[in-house]
Amino acid sequence: MTETLQDTIFRPESQLVIGVDQILRGQGADPDLTRHRSPQLVRIAQRAIEIGQPLIAPVAACRRLETLELLHERLRLVDGHALHGALIGQHLKAAEAVTAVVCTIGGRLEKTISTVLDDNPPLGLALDGFGTAAVEALAQEICGYLERDAAKRGRQVSIPLSPGMIGWPVDQGQAQIFDIVHTAAINVTLTAACVMSPRKSISFVLGEGAGLRSSGKSCDYCTMHEICRYQDHYEQQAIET
Repeated sequence: MTETLQDTIFRPESQLVIGVDQILRGQGADPDLTRHRSPQLVRIAQRAIEIGQPLIAPVAACRRLETLELLHERLRLVDGHALHGALIGQHLKAAEAVTAVVCTIGGRLEKTISTVLDDNPPLGLALDGFGTAAVEALAQEICGYLERDAAKRGRQVSIPLSPGMIGWPVDQGQAQIFDIVHTAAINVTLTAACVMSPRKSISFVLGEGAGLRSSGKSCDYCTMHEICRYQDHYEQQAIET
């Protein structure tokens, strides 16, 4: 972790380890079924790891702010910042501090995907799945670090809350996070439509507090909750983190 004027820049100490199953899930496929029915896709995923690994540059900008008060689903933070929305009121009412995070794997992989898709669509899709898996792995590593850091202060953490989850629309949440975190140092921007660039980026907030308890898991508040086949997988990842 390194400090800028206002943000903490996080870079993993070691290479992110991305497996074939993570890539297949990143493509929306069931790893067990794919291994049985389409071993060629497994080989393509393995090739995507070889190509994709040198192209990613995992990094995140984090900013931790103490809380002031929660009023009508609006959480006031120090330095004039605030988070608001039904999801915020539900999960962060006992938070003593909040860390806002924007993480990315950079744009080199994204450019390669665009080129490869034209000539080799299966490999291009596998590379896209690799990118999805990589940025998710980075977010999980950051959450683990923040949880351990909060424990040093005798505090627990909330589940990570991302714009687009039920109760926190994308346009609302992204604007609030980018108002807190200064992302120039990691070269992430937000478009007028509240889409992050590079595309393989994730933003979220994590609350911490002595009396804070996580309520459920992130999947419970995802708009895909009713149809997602991988909730058990993501729940297990959260437990391992």
